[in-house]
Amino acid sequence: MDILEHNHSAWNHNVESGNEWTLPVSSATIEKARKGEWDILLTPTRPVPRTWFPALTGLRVLCLASGGGQQGPILAAAGAKVTVFDYSDKQLEQDRYVADREGLSLTTVQGDMANLECFEDESFDLIVHPVSNVFAKNILPVWKEASRVLTDGGILIAGFVNPLVFLFDLEMEEQGILEVKHSIPYADITDLPKERLEQMIKDNHPLEFGHRLEDQIQGQIDAGFVVTGFYEDHLNGKSLLDNYINTTIATKAVKLRVE
Repeated sequence: MDILEHNHSAWNHNVESGNEWTLPVSSATIEKARKGEWDILLTPTRPVPRTWFPALTGLRVLCLASGGGQQGPILAAAGAKVTVFDYSDKQLEQDRYVADREGLSLTTVQGDMANLECFEDESFDLIVHPVSNVFAKNILPVWKEASRVLTDGGILIAGFVNPLVFLFDLEMEEQGILEVKHSIPYADITDLPKERLEQMIKDNHPLEFGHRLEDQIQGQIDAGFVVTGFYEDHLNGKSLLDNYINTTIATKAVKLRVE
């Protein structure tokens, strides 16, 4: 099946059903951002350190696979020149909704996170990429394209899922039992039981991939980045593993040209 198109439809469905990552930020949040009081999330609960950001005024920011009316409008209100890029048209509608409501200047572009050919080289100074490459079959092109469209010295801040999450039998975990079943890399499309997969597709649930940490971190390095920041977070109680280990990760990386 076409995973990209399925996840496009699934995230459009998530907007319609009110998924937490599709809910536009409030006017009060935008007003605070205009006054310099703001933060954003890459992972479920832990705000990105303000020290990870350069001065935002006039900064060219790409919110990559980051639709939903959250990160983009906040950064625009704080003074950045923001482009929100996402494959879900309904997620992008949420960003336009906030921009129209609050009188923000913000651009939206629909497309695949692994293909940024619509942007010229070195078009941006900062890329904000929240936990979303879990929906991409191959993440190495994501890092390479991010590097291409960033200026030298540009910053990539990214969130992703610890692949440990995908080791365990999902149905057993729902019963409170952690039973190792899968290997990494993992893919719903090949590793879930047939009946469970068919139900997820029928329910328009996004399909996920568990990527190797080597692809997540060394993949950034190979694309021309130097990792300069790191923290962990959890899935806000949505995984049994949250009781034992942090299950999401965020990195700050700087594009450096090494001659």
